[in-house]
Amino acid sequence: MTMAKTKTILAITACPTGIAHTYMAAENLSQAAEELGYELKVETHGSVGVENPFSQADIDAADAIVVAADKQIDLSRFQGIPAVVTGVNEGIRNPKGLLERTANATPLAGDKPNGTAATATGTQSSSTGANLVYKALMNGVSHMIPFVVAGGLLIAIALSIGGEPTQEGLVIPEGSFWATISAVGALAFTLMVPILSGYIAMAIADRPGLAPGMITGYIAISGELYHSEAGAGFLGGIITGFASGYLALALKKIPVHRYVQPIMPIIIIPVVTTLLVALAFIYIIGAPVAGVFEFLTTWLAGMQGSSVILLGAILGAMAGFDMGGPVNKTAFLFSGGLIASGNAFPMGMMAAAIATPPLGMGLATLLRRSWFSKQEAESGIAALFMGFFGITEGAIPFAAARPLQIIPANVIGGAVAGGVAGAFAVQDHVMHGGPIVAVLGAVDNVAGFFIAIAVGTVVTAAVALGLMSLQRRSTPNQPSTEAAPAVAPQQPAQEGIADLLADDAVVLDTLAASKEDIIHLLAEHAMVADKVHDVGGAVAAALVREAKFSTAVGNGIAIPHLKDDAVSTPFIAFARVIEGLEWDAPDNQPVHLVFLLGVPASNTGNQHLKILAQLSRALMKPPVREALLQAKTPQEVRAAVEQTQPAG
Repeated sequence: MTMAKTKTILAITACPTGIAHTYMAAENLSQAAEELGYELKVETHGSVGVENPFSQADIDAADAIVVAADKQIDLSRFQGIPAVVTGVNEGIRNPKGLLERTANATPLAGDKPNGTAATATGTQSSSTGANLVYKALMNGVSHMIPFVVAGGLLIAIALSIGGEPTQEGLVIPEGSFWATISAVGALAFTLMVPILSGYIAMAIADRPGLAPGMITGYIAISGELYHSEAGAGFLGGIITGFASGYLALALKKIPVHRYVQPIMPIIIIPVVTTLLVALAFIYIIGAPVAGVFEFLTTWLAGMQGSSVILLGAILGAMAGFDMGGPVNKTAFLFSGGLIASGNAFPMGMMAAAIATPPLGMGLATLLRRSWFSKQEAESGIAALFMGFFGITEGAIPFAAARPLQIIPANVIGGAVAGGVAGAFAVQDHVMHGGPIVAVLGAVDNVAGFFIAIAVGTVVTAAVALGLMSLQRRSTPNQPSTEAAPAVAPQQPAQEGIADLLADDAVVLDTLAASKEDIIHLLAEHAMVADKVHDVGGAVAAALVREAKFSTAVGNGIAIPHLKDDAVSTPFIAFARVIEGLEWDAPDNQPVHLVFLLGVPASNTGNQHLKILAQLSRALMKPPVREALLQAKTPQEVRAAVEQTQPAG
């Protein structure tokens, strides 16, 4: 009797922060593989780097690969192996089902690297649609941000130092040094949309999607190809990015002869994808876009005799809709074109509205910095600077990352700014916007102009944060954008979790009304143990981290953590809660076991990440959890967590 061959599966786990969820998914998958009889090797992509990396021999021997990750993973080394790609929470909640799905993945045509018949993918084709769309969009936005910041700041500097107000706009004299600086910034803006489009496509189809995405993204902003003065802007770039990515991905799935396979990703897929998407955009998408903008211009011209406030609101909404794109430019060209005829009121409305999207997003990042990634927070400062100089594109990275929250906020804030400017009869005699035109003396009723900008900015920030708050409550487990939490004990390499757990910081069988209460209780006990000198500060820091992404990790466990000046020395505190707490856990189960980790703000190194990884993986083991549930003394708690420390 011949025994069935044991499935050999590779797994990659990664969460946005690279901490607890990464290792919990790894541990759950390992346990599930043991129960199912699969051979499994897990490669973790955490904040300490890639651990347990696969060798080429591992890859050659693999029957399939599962990727449980909430960030982009390069799968090019797994060509020819069937892949299932999903979020990290799936690896925590349903490891058995995920492994069974991976072991029985639907074969696609192709050859494995070792030459045996198998599947050919290595892309994210098995990922859920929404998850793939989110990852692709984030990939494009993250690569686009440096171009927006560099281009916007260079243009702003050139305008502020070398710009001169004229009837044609805020102009930098031709041939001057500052004209050269402005041209460099304009070039960065030109590359912005192709980069966005290219990296969206690459996230979907890997390298074969990059060139088609960039080329068609450039077509999206080249309006002359489809008879549009304004082009399709960053919204067009998003369309071309997804179109190129999914078309390239579809072409990759077509079965071809093995002699043709080598030229598919470098010749056939890029050329065919570029040609088809480019022609579709030029002849199908672009032409209707041009007609829409021509209609908008005619419609706006017919509104001159209507309510001034209504006209201002419409122009302002258009300014905020696509932030320098065709809708924005249609309103801008309409308003600027009336200056020569002596009507500078529409341009006054536009000048106020143009500044509100970047200023509003900059203000939002200052008010709720923890809701944004580190990169976005830094972009918020740049957006404030760009908004001052009337560069609406400073808000594009935020709108591209969260279109359903930021675009409505920009439209509403812009409409308010435009309407208020109309009510104050603001006039702008140059084709430019932002506070800079008032500083240079091109605006009538400066006070009304600044009031319009201030009100529009506040409304933009308030609406954006309100919509983001609703989204955060409705999808508590969506991929987070926060920076990796720092909970670092500055300890010798051999010191582990049990060494950081003081008797005074152990609370057994307590009651708490909320996670805020239990965090406060643990911080108080840490203060008794001389680990914390400011309970309020420690609690606030832990809750700021908690607001970014729930620290509940399933199986009745939560691991809140903080890095703050309120902490004197690194510590771990533990509480066992009699009645479970609601904590937005990935398995929707109440929390009974809570570990609070704290470290001083000045602490450096990554030993804390390794300790947190040890704790996270160990707590996925039923014997460890059972020991913690049955412990009657702090010493028994310490004995349970000592199982998390590596031998030796």
